[in-house]
Amino acid sequence: MKSIARRQFLKGSLAGGLAFALPDLATASPNAEIRMAVIGLGGIATVGGVGGRGRQLISRIRTVPGVRIVALCDVDQAILDHEVQQFKDRHEDVAACRDLRKVFDDKSIDAVAIATPNHWHALATIWACQAGKDVYVEKPFSYNIWEGRQMVAAARKYGRVVQVGTQRRSSPVLWQAVECLRGGQLGAIRCAHALIYRARDGIGKVAAPTVPPLTVDYDLWCGPAPKLPLMRKQLHYDWHWFWSTGNGEIGNNGAHLIDVCRWALGQNKPAPRALSIGGRFAFNDDGETANTQVAVFDYQPAPLICEIRNLRASLGKFRNSGSGIVIECEGGYLAGDTSGVTLFDNKGRKIKEIRDSHKPQEVETAHMANFAAAARSRNIGDLHAEALQGHVSSALSHMANVSYRLGKRTDPEAILASIHGNGELSDAFQRCREHLRGNGIDLTATPAVLGPWVSWDCDQERFVGPFSQQAVALSKREYRAPFVVPTVI
Repeated sequence: MKSIARRQFLKGSLAGGLAFALPDLATASPNAEIRMAVIGLGGIATVGGVGGRGRQLISRIRTVPGVRIVALCDVDQAILDHEVQQFKDRHEDVAACRDLRKVFDDKSIDAVAIATPNHWHALATIWACQAGKDVYVEKPFSYNIWEGRQMVAAARKYGRVVQVGTQRRSSPVLWQAVECLRGGQLGAIRCAHALIYRARDGIGKVAAPTVPPLTVDYDLWCGPAPKLPLMRKQLHYDWHWFWSTGNGEIGNNGAHLIDVCRWALGQNKPAPRALSIGGRFAFNDDGETANTQVAVFDYQPAPLICEIRNLRASLGKFRNSGSGIVIECEGGYLAGDTSGVTLFDNKGRKIKEIRDSHKPQEVETAHMANFAAAARSRNIGDLHAEALQGHVSSALSHMANVSYRLGKRTDPEAILASIHGNGELSDAFQRCREHLRGNGIDLTATPAVLGPWVSWDCDQERFVGPFSQQAVALSKREYRAPFVVPTVI
């Protein structure tokens, strides 16, 4: 067993031509100040203690040398006022507005961080690019596949630097893990696993539409999405679990680890086909998206499998990991996440450990600093998670959800029969079934949804084959004027 220190890693990486390092924030000397706005601050007192991504980004941005937050934007006046007060308490000047179009009209702003709900990511990014601003946009990169392609096209057409917030791409641990795989230390990769075993609670049920907070401009909040009655108790954060605004857990935390697995596999395009199995079990709430899901992305020669578990009991582990990546290879496997990665041989004995002392917040800061550096160099090749990378990874989450939404409830034995021959997927489904049993769910009585294979033509960038017409319908939406996501040519 060997532990690799950060200093040794950086020295070895730079010697090998790997242009990566966490920034030394104490000694950095940036050439020009970047004036930045944060759009979308997130809930303050949301049930479950989640949300507030924009406010989290503020604390990261403030530690990046040469970057200054000059404006805040949120459709909820109460949240906006709360954060403005934080700036006042620090004796820092900041402008504030509710309508993001005012941010784009302000020529003194160089860049924006977009942390809105998913359904706003594309239009906000495209408007920002059209206004000549660089963009840091949170994951998932897009709300649907078509929007992701327009975002990439806008970045190219208007010459903007666009980074997606998959900050694991700026983790020294994961960079070295990928280098180990590239170097063949464990032999050829056989399968990549993205594991998101995170307990959540249901969001409850409502008997009738609820009234959005009086401090919210609900029309602007809905923006490109249909302006539907609010059928949930909480406006903020819980939009993740509704198809009109969110992409479920596989598009939320799944976006991070699917991206790392694709990076490890060296795959630079969406998978040629995908299939999803899952359901929303036990919660008995108004949420629509799956809280338990197994998705396979049929890359060759090594597939990528994502497992989502949100139920609290029996979360379990796979290959010593309960949340993170597992890369199975001919000579063993690699398991871990940003805090550390371990290489094992085929008998489960440790071969090597890769550790780093940095906290997750520091990795996020490094990712933002990488964006700032690229904004100065104007070289998108400097970015760790450039727009196209974000588009490809988010497309995988969307493909899985398309399969799921086209699926039907199916007896578990029929599911096993239909995936017979795909050993990794069969094993993942059996693990999922055991997890559900541990939560009192019998799939014979409460069947899971088995989605069909949906196929993607990477050259034509469209769904093809069986179910392609239905898949296309789920990959682009009708928009409400004036919040229309444009086709960018």
